[in-house]
Amino acid sequence: MAGGKLSARQKMINLMYLVFIAMLAMQMGKKVLSSFGRMNETLTDANITTGKTNAAALTSLATLAGDQPEKYNELNQKASQLSTFSSEFDTYLTGLKGKMLEGMEDPKNYEAMSGSNKVDQLFFIEGKPTELGKEFEEKIASYRENVKKLVGTGFDSEILGKIEKRFSTAPDVIGKKGKEPWLESRFEGFPLISCVTNVTKLQNDIKTTENEIYSTLVGGQLKSDVSLKNYEAMVVFSKNAYYPGEKLEGKIVLGKNDPTLTATKVVVNGGSIAKSNIQAGQVKLSRSAGNVGEHELKGKFYFMENGEEIEIPIVGGKYSVIPKPNEAVISADKMNVVYRGVSNPITISIPGVPNNKVVGSASGLTNKGGGKYVMNPPAQKEVTINVTGKLPNGATVRSSKKFRIKNIPSPTGTIRGTTGYQKMSKSSLLKSTIGAKLEDFVFDLKIGVSGFSVKVPGKPTIKVSGTRFNAAALRAIKSAKRGDVITILNIKSKLLNNASYFLKKTSGVTIEITS
Repeated sequence: MAGGKLSARQKMINLMYLVFIAMLAMQMGKKVLSSFGRMNETLTDANITTGKTNAAALTSLATLAGDQPEKYNELNQKASQLSTFSSEFDTYLTGLKGKMLEGMEDPKNYEAMSGSNKVDQLFFIEGKPTELGKEFEEKIASYRENVKKLVGTGFDSEILGKIEKRFSTAPDVIGKKGKEPWLESRFEGFPLISCVTNVTKLQNDIKTTENEIYSTLVGGQLKSDVSLKNYEAMVVFSKNAYYPGEKLEGKIVLGKNDPTLTATKVVVNGGSIAKSNIQAGQVKLSRSAGNVGEHELKGKFYFMENGEEIEIPIVGGKYSVIPKPNEAVISADKMNVVYRGVSNPITISIPGVPNNKVVGSASGLTNKGGGKYVMNPPAQKEVTINVTGKLPNGATVRSSKKFRIKNIPSPTGTIRGTTGYQKMSKSSLLKSTIGAKLEDFVFDLKIGVSGFSVKVPGKPTIKVSGTRFNAAALRAIKSAKRGDVITILNIKSKLLNNASYFLKKTSGVTIEITS
């Protein structure tokens, strides 16, 4: 368009083309600036939401530390220190954005934020970083190193890698130009709104880092709580009195011993246990067995939880003091209760009396031979087992014992066999199966699931039959975004070997979408 002699008409056409191209460039520039502005607003809203979540996590952790200091005090101190680091850095960044936007009458007039002079003057002088520019980089590096030092090198390696990447001030590789200093690469010559958005993104990285570390700190403690390392093997004999030459029978069971969980006080038979005998995870007993007859240790453990005193009754403390075989000893193979809806194994014997000379009777009790019985409890709160035995001298002894009858506890919902709060990708969730199980229950019962409901944010609750998602549920899940929490609720479960027994309501499962 620039060569040769041109007519006045052609010159006019060429000029119109130039004006048209310039108008297109201006229109495109305005769209880009507005896009950065909307991105900045989205990040700001996300920061507010995540900030509230982090504050709630801190409050909860502080409460746990007050209730159980041995378990949560150190975690609470780390979380509080992280909150201090993050708050100070976030405040600094807010002030920095204030300097960038100083003099702007309307902070949402993004089309007016096309210039780079304001940021260039703040961060650069004669091609080198100003004192403010150097301070900005130092603040980022300081936050990064402080957080890494706080959590330690043994922390989750994935999160440590994210911290290093999010708050890196290493030079950027720019095409064929090679490496360019971080500050120049991110801020020199860029429109004002893009620089403001970059700083807001840093604030978002702070909130996200806080959230990940809080979750990992608490999750690590919960994982430690359920570790098999916290269990002890304990011997439980089938009866509490033996004679020379008699066959020793019993079992070895696993019991959890939490060394970080200490009761505030323990009361047994109306008297308080000395503080020196209240140890982490247990209480030492040392007292007279008492006179001949039936005895029971009754009382309560007292713990603090969420600022309230929680009472845990002491159960199963009945025992007999006998000078000779004159009373029956009855022990439940599955602890001191019987459960409605299942066949409870019961062992009945009298010390020194053969099993074929001992007879037990009760509603729902069936003799299997050799002192072994099965109890299918009736529809009441307790059942009494009556025992009659013939002593070697021909005398008859009679005894009875009451057992509490309990319902089977509420099942826990599962996804891919795992309970509780889950994090997984949509692709993994779509292929998952919903189930239910009884956690830490004394019987290994098979539970089936006939249906459930799915709640995806922004979508109505969807009912599903069976254990896998139907088409409607799959569509709803596919629409979920990263960070959305999907809830599996109203899980309908039943005992596979006893359809007539109705289980309590099954707890749900929540899944956070990661990608």
